[in-house]
Amino acid sequence: MPSPSADRPLVTAVLGAGLSGLACARSLADSGWSVRVFDKARGAGGRMSTRRADGRHFDHGAQYFTVRDERFEGFVESWRQNGLVSEWDGEIAVLGDEAKRWKDRRTRRFVGVPGMNSICRHLAAGLDLTFETRVAGLDRVDGRWLLTSDGGAELGSYDSVVVSAPAPQTAALLKEPAPALAARAARVDMAPCWAVMASFPVPLRLGFDGAFVHDSALSWVARNNSKPGRPDGEAWLLHASPDWSRAHLELEKEDAAKLLLAAFRTAVGGLDQDAAEVDAHRWLYALPTNPLTEPYLYDADLGLGACGDWCGGPRVEGAFLSGCALADRLLGLVQGR
Repeated sequence: MPSPSADRPLVTAVLGAGLSGLACARSLADSGWSVRVFDKARGAGGRMSTRRADGRHFDHGAQYFTVRDERFEGFVESWRQNGLVSEWDGEIAVLGDEAKRWKDRRTRRFVGVPGMNSICRHLAAGLDLTFETRVAGLDRVDGRWLLTSDGGAELGSYDSVVVSAPAPQTAALLKEPAPALAARAARVDMAPCWAVMASFPVPLRLGFDGAFVHDSALSWVARNNSKPGRPDGEAWLLHASPDWSRAHLELEKEDAAKLLLAAFRTAVGGLDQDAAEVDAHRWLYALPTNPLTEPYLYDADLGLGACGDWCGGPRVEGAFLSGCALADRLLGLVQGR
């Protein structure tokens, strides 16, 4: 990959405007690099997106995050001081395999405010963003990367490329230009997840704000309006288990919503009202079941790398640190593969 020069900053394309891609792009841009971010969606966020419907907010991907790493802790504290995140002091229960019990309240859980995507929007501010564009081609031309869309349009040439898509999509995109990187990404399995968003006319008196669910089609349920900064109005988010989601991957979303609402009713011992509005979303690649131990993939000769929560740890923290670590590698702040 070329070295930086005073005449021209290095130009990097980042594929994916989720947390890891934006963390990488933000770090590079703040260091003076020219960065362009592409995403197939209509806005930033990826699995940290927030859906708005019926006057309510639903964090239908990532639900909250915890902090373990000292570096991440510093970022979180800065975001907290700037009103981007807040601690969620909700009552968390466990349902299913025995009588209802409560999770240890010593765990600190944080959420974006007013939605989980607030962090991504903050990181994206001022970046060169191109949405509703799927990058389908990576071709090496005269020592640079020429990108093309799935419609055949040229998207520019770049000194380096960062792919922050889920592992299977990364493997498919890198198969021709970087087969060794693609093979490592292909080892990672990512489980799907059906998410149901349900609003109710009046509050459900369930005694908890979030719950891990065992012995059920569900794995997690949460009263989204209990999180800081959310609008009033009873809004529940239901996440199906990985096994159930795999087995019902091709359901119509209306059918998935009906079945998972029934599972919710069973898990909580019945509901005294019906949902007013219901929608469902299928995350095809939601959770890495066997993430790589390294924080990123990178080929220095090609100037081609990949990052995401499937590198280093399947958590919000892992995604963010993966993007930062790859940026550090590109900037030459750390050495490695």
